[in-house]
Amino acid sequence: MSAQPGVFVVMEGPDKSGKSTQALLLVRALRRRSVPVVHTREPGGTSLAEAVRDILLDPDRKIDPLAELFLYEASRAQHTREIILPALRAGKIVLSERYTMASLAYQGCARGLGLAVVRTLNRVASCGLVPDLTLVLDIPESEFGSRPRGSLDRIEREGADFRMKVRQAYRRLSRAEPRTLLVNGRLPVAELHELIASKVDGLLQKEDFMKRVMPPERESSPPGGED
Repeated sequence: MSAQPGVFVVMEGPDKSGKSTQALLLVRALRRRSVPVVHTREPGGTSLAEAVRDILLDPDRKIDPLAELFLYEASRAQHTREIILPALRAGKIVLSERYTMASLAYQGCARGLGLAVVRTLNRVASCGLVPDLTLVLDIPESEFGSRPRGSLDRIEREGADFRMKVRQAYRRLSRAEPRTLLVNGRLPVAELHELIASKVDGLLQKEDFMKRVMPPERESSPPGGED
C-alpha cells in the first residue's frame, strides 16, 4: 500500500490500449464528486521528467536498452518525489498513466534486461512506493493498427514482436503483482469506464477514503430558522 493518507491508482497497458481515455474519464467522474485527485503520467509529470520524456520518445534517437531504463527511472525518481508523494501526503488520490510495472513489461521483458535489475531500480526510484490499485488494460497486438493514431513515437514504432512481448509481460505481471487487475481493453469505452470506476469506488470505500477527505454534510436547519 502507499502508506500515505492518499490513494495511489495506476493505469497500465500496452500502447494504444486506451489508458489516457479511461484515465481522463475517471478523473472527470471523481472531480464531479469533488474528490481531490491529481492526474499525472509516466514518463513525465514534472518539467524535468517531461524533458526526459521528449528524449525517450523521440523517433530520431537511438537509445541503448540499459540507457533507456535509466532514463525512465530518472524520470520516475523526480516524478515520485515532486508530484506523487506530496499529493499522497496531502490526502489526495493520485492517478498515474503508467508507473513501475511499465518498466517491468517494456524494459525487463520486451527489452530483455530481466525483472531483477528492473525491480531493484524501480524500488530505488519510487522510494519503495507500491500502488494501491493497478488497472491493466489488455488488448491483443492486432488492435494496435486499428486504434486512432497520429505520428508514432519511438516506442510505438517498435514491431509486432515487441508489442506481443509487452502484452504477454503485462498479462503475466497482472497475475503475479499484488493489487493488480487485468481488464478487457476491447470493451466499449463507456462500459470499460463503468467497470474501472466501480473498482476504484470499491477501493475508496475499503480505504474509508471518502469519509477522510470529504467534509461531513451539514444538517439542515429546522423549520422556522435558527434561534
